[in-house]
This record gives sequence, C-alpha cells and structure tokens, in this order.
Amino acid sequence: MGNAVVRFEIGCQNSAKTVAFYEKVFDWGAQKNQHGADINTGADKGVDGAITALGHEPHQYVMFYMEVADANAACDKIRAGGGKITIGPLDIPGGKGRFAWFKDPEGNVLGIFQPPE
Repeated sequence: MGNAVVRFEIGCQNSAKTVAFYEKVFDWGAQKNQHGADINTGADKGVDGAITALGHEPHQYVMFYMEVADANAACDKIRAGGGKITIGPLDIPGGKGRFAWFKDPEGNVLGIFQPPE
C-alpha cells in the first residue's frame, strides 16, 4: 500500500486576506472554519486543503500531508529513517483523525495524516 498525498495547507497570519487571494486568483472555494478555511480547488484531480492562521509561529508555511494507517507507527518509522517528529501525533478535534509534522533528514517539514476509523 502506498501513502498518497491527501491534503495541503497554506499558513498565514491574515486568513481573510489570504483566502480572498486564492479565491480570486485560482477560483478556489473556501468554507470558513475556526483557524481559516477549508479549501476546495474545484478541480477534477489533485487534492483539496486548507488555509490556516495558527495564531503562533510558524505563520507562513506550505505543508502537504501523506496518508498513513497509523500515525504512531509512521512516526516510529520516520525516527528510524533519520527524521525528527516536530509536532504530534495529535488528535484532530471532532474525531477527524490524527496528524503529525516531521522533518526529513534534509530539514524539509512535512505532515502525515491518519484518517478517522
């Protein structure tokens, strides 16, 4: 089984301004949420994502998430492979799954996502 890229996230400080930019430039649809907006690109291919204002550093970032069956096991594999877990794994509120951020051996920050059962 592979690990598909299932979501992207664009970090910002001003979510309203950032969402408006992507809606205008790329015709993306946005559903406002607590930290910004869930994004529907409206495309027949690719993945949807989010624009997020965390309220703390890092403000500006671009993230993509690979789907995993078990976030804890994936974090163990990341560590064994020379990566470093930077956040998580954490439960997503509302029973929406789990996620973690990690650095690969070159320092790139990426995410993993475990869907809800």
